[in-house]
Amino acid sequence: MNNSESRLNNVFFYGLYMAPDILTSKQVELREPRIGFAEGYRLRIGNMATLLRDESSRTYGIVYALTHEEIKILYDQAGLDMYASEVLLVTLDSGETIPALCKNLLTPPKESESNSDYEAKLVNCMRQLKVPTTHL
Repeated sequence: MNNSESRLNNVFFYGLYMAPDILTSKQVELREPRIGFAEGYRLRIGNMATLLRDESSRTYGIVYALTHEEIKILYDQAGLDMYASEVLLVTLDSGETIPALCKNLLTPPKESESNSDYEAKLVNCMRQLKVPTTHL
């Protein structure tokens, strides 16, 4: 078992962090990109994006393999420490289901919050990456 700092973790991204240019601009290496979905979660975009548990929903995104340091860079060092780590099951395009780390807000956005600019950028990003947008 690899217990080194360089060991890789599957991380599911459902927001703009799935964009390769954003990740590489933060010195995150793009390893093993895989399209997949989390069953039982729906995307909620307020001022920030998060996943909410909803048995009748499914959210698509991309799984990348990241080091612990890369995860810290993306969240802790970027001032996004209000996102908490959760493990959820992601079904990949291959049909395989894998556990993946996911970062979610513990306090969901208020119903009155929205961010149409973020949503437009996300839809564009997902189309470029061929990630289904049916859940938006």
